[in-house]
Amino acid sequence: MARPMTMAEKILAAHAGLEEVVPGQLVECDLDLVLANDITAPIAIKTVREIGAGVFDKDKICLVPDHYAPNKDIKSAEQTKVTRDFAHEHQITHYYEQGCMGIEHALLPEQGIVAPGDIGAFSTGVGSTDAGVGMATGRAWFKVPETIRIVVDGELPEGASAKDVILHVIGKIGVDGALYCAMEFAGSTIEALSVEGRLTIANMAI
Repeated sequence: MARPMTMAEKILAAHAGLEEVVPGQLVECDLDLVLANDITAPIAIKTVREIGAGVFDKDKICLVPDHYAPNKDIKSAEQTKVTRDFAHEHQITHYYEQGCMGIEHALLPEQGIVAPGDIGAFSTGVGSTDAGVGMATGRAWFKVPETIRIVVDGELPEGASAKDVILHVIGKIGVDGALYCAMEFAGSTIEALSVEGRLTIANMAI
């Protein structure tokens, strides 16, 4: 009988074509989505060009120039231009021009680009070179993380929000307290939060 798996383990197993994975295991997964911004994309694009294979799927790459928008100087404008030109060259479906987007991590669920069960719902940061390989091949390797389950019960005091919850958790465990771990949040407080509140916690958990 297979051991019970956490949500992160289930998502990684499904995308690696395996029935079961365990913490510490290295797996290679098919990617639902590769996200890059105007800081990370230019390096990833350089990697795609070095590989010479183009992009694996124009519908599964998301480019959001949200860090240098509006451009503060020539260098930041050049970063954005590299990203824009690549998006047009490869007809990237999910390219969000300045003025038509928002914070990249909030944009994906808002636009329905990430759905429950996607590897994008697991999501973790990768280096720009890994992102470039992902854009070109549609695959990436991951080390299956251990999972920390955080249970938060009770009603939040007036004026407190989801951001206060995650800041409190970070204060308890430290900024590196969950290094290479997945964090699962449960309990009545979490269940009562809006989707936006839950996304706030997920975004800051990384």
